[in-house]
Amino acid sequence: MRNGDRTVITMANDFEGDARDFAVVVPVPTFIEREQIHVAEKALIDHLDAYTSPRLVEYFDPDPCMRLEYRTRQDAAKSLAIEETTVGARDEATGVTVEASYSVGEYDIQILSGEDSRGLIRWLNANGYRIPAGAQAIVGSYLRQDMRFFVAKVNVEAQARSGRNTLRPLQVAYESHKFMLPIRLGTLNADRAQELYVYTLTQNGRVETTNYRTVKLPSNTEVPEFVEAEFGEFYRALFTEQHEAQDRRAVFLEYAWDMGWCDPCAADPLSNEELRELGVFWVEPGSPNERIAVPQRAPNVFVTRLHLRYDAERFPEDLVLQETGDRQNFQGRYVIRHPFAGKTGCDDSSYRASVQQRKEREAQQLAALTGWDIEAIRAKIPLLAGTAPEEASWWRKLWN
Repeated sequence: MRNGDRTVITMANDFEGDARDFAVVVPVPTFIEREQIHVAEKALIDHLDAYTSPRLVEYFDPDPCMRLEYRTRQDAAKSLAIEETTVGARDEATGVTVEASYSVGEYDIQILSGEDSRGLIRWLNANGYRIPAGAQAIVGSYLRQDMRFFVAKVNVEAQARSGRNTLRPLQVAYESHKFMLPIRLGTLNADRAQELYVYTLTQNGRVETTNYRTVKLPSNTEVPEFVEAEFGEFYRALFTEQHEAQDRRAVFLEYAWDMGWCDPCAADPLSNEELRELGVFWVEPGSPNERIAVPQRAPNVFVTRLHLRYDAERFPEDLVLQETGDRQNFQGRYVIRHPFAGKTGCDDSSYRASVQQRKEREAQQLAALTGWDIEAIRAKIPLLAGTAPEEASWWRKLWN
């Protein structure tokens, strides 16, 4: 959530392994008090993800001899008690000051400041944090910006008492003129590129990155019917193909819309209570965020979904973000058109021929979007399976 200098970051991590091995070290621009830290429920992020997710739409061809008919198909926190122990202790050997120590839900959290990166890394290693090689330069750059470090690890006893087997999202609220997300430390422990989804809730309009290209993913494209059963695989392939086409250096826009309405919704909009849990302080608590069809009546919450796959080589800088005044709607939307399957009362040969041409066009579009083999795609389309493709125009063969 970003509004003026006010920021609430909700961090949800996918982590595989023993909870004892999990910790986060996040640079923050200011001292963090205990009331600024919260533990949210994962259902909040799941709902936001479902609401903004790419979707599949189905249209059904009418009887070519009758009037047009169609239908569409939609694809379908409360924190535990917070205890504070202010430390303010300084480790003279490392130049590190533990400014505060908190227990928040199933997390033990410390706020650190330091004089230099070597001392801070020595302190982290001495206190059980496995800091990888290469961290010194990155940590030093944050210290030169007078930033502190929000360090959290799992209290396994508290997690066991809660009965949860997944980690809940951590939230931190603060004020800063910097609108950014620190991502560089995350590349050091990674054995491959990191997958990051950034959902922003703002008052005025769409959010974009200023130090990397923000690119809209292809949308409103017709795809073959078999994609319905393979939508997840299709979308992952599409993203990978577009990621490669941008030299693996772009941030992709997947969704931008006013939270008060959608046309139609992949999932219901978030309620006012859910929005406030995510930091949207300007909506009133207790009143439902009604689903309405008039944008002017919306609660003035604009949601942007960004998606990037990053590594240290191609994303050497943290994400610098800005809110724009652009309120143009955008979503990843992919269309299936089913041919009419019933009996017709007229000569439908021209319609059937047009359907076959459409299926070939859909196959070629799918191959271009995903990089999938065109012959393998044709083999999954009954009207094209076993048929030779139409001879391509001479100019298509000239540069392809």
